[in-house]
Amino acid sequence: IKENRTYDQILGDMPQGNGDPRLVMFGREVTPNHHALAEQFVLLDNFYCNGVLSADGHQWTNEGYVTDYIEKSFGDFSRSYPYDGDDALAYSGAGFIWDYVLRAGLSLRVYGEFVKAKITPASATWTDIYNDHKNGTRNVTIEATTELHTLAPYLCKEFIGFPGKMQDVYRAQHFIRELKEFEAKGTLPNFMIMLLPNDHTSGTREGMPTPRAAVADNDLALGQIVEAVSKSKFWPETAIFVVEDDPQAGLDHVDGHRTVALCISPYTKRKIVESTHYNQSSMLRTMQLILGLPPMTQFDLAANPMVECFQSAPDLTPYTALPNNIPLDEMNPKLASLRGKERHY
Repeated sequence: IKENRTYDQILGDMPQGNGDPRLVMFGREVTPNHHALAEQFVLLDNFYCNGVLSADGHQWTNEGYVTDYIEKSFGDFSRSYPYDGDDALAYSGAGFIWDYVLRAGLSLRVYGEFVKAKITPASATWTDIYNDHKNGTRNVTIEATTELHTLAPYLCKEFIGFPGKMQDVYRAQHFIRELKEFEAKGTLPNFMIMLLPNDHTSGTREGMPTPRAAVADNDLALGQIVEAVSKSKFWPETAIFVVEDDPQAGLDHVDGHRTVALCISPYTKRKIVESTHYNQSSMLRTMQLILGLPPMTQFDLAANPMVECFQSAPDLTPYTALPNNIPLDEMNPKLASLRGKERHY
């Protein structure tokens, strides 16, 4: 699950799809792996978020539903902004996708979704964490916790979602480390859910990377994760689904809900454009069908499963991540150095 992008913002420059290049903000130069994955597997140019911002977006991705409380809170969210699972009034009575995984006796691993972060020292900056990652030191410690007792036993403790001052490539490093451990054991969790949030960006905030550097970080991490899985022993039995939690940060010439989504598997059709209408409920339904799980609500029950993305014969060709073109440590200028409109905004 990634954060807050429309289709046109990222993939609107792909001529084979229904895009508008005038609305592109983070095109191929910034997101080479998103583009390569959409080209090598399947380009989904008619895929939509069900919600509009993180408070309801993460409920749609995890529950296939949003509660009455969330729908009525849009004017203010005075009680909570429950993107990270911290408010029980946002929980669907039907439960979460991971509840169904566990009830079916399947295994689970959680990377950053619905977790809170403990960073020590609390004063650690983006640059401190970046240097810690780059140099392999242990000057900054990261710990993930959760409000949901059902999730707690399944957390990767070093993998947090927000805040964005932790790099996505650092998150990817923790996942890849665990993947190698799973390979050594010969078993992989049946269902893994991950938040890879830095395409959210921190805008032009001083002390944080530029928006295009943050998105480049997100793109590189995604590429590294897919490469690691596709070159592992588990690739023949794996499907990776990628989606934004919501589309709120950009424009789209078709609809404001249209978003970036990827379907990556040896059984995914290669080098095609798939324009069937799908949404986040479709993605949930597809995962349920693969794992033999029942639907959670009428929304995923009625959703189009993403069957047109798949073929019967596998193509085991692995993916090789493309390097970033934008330096990940390209930082926003200091506020004091700005003038005119830049300073105003």
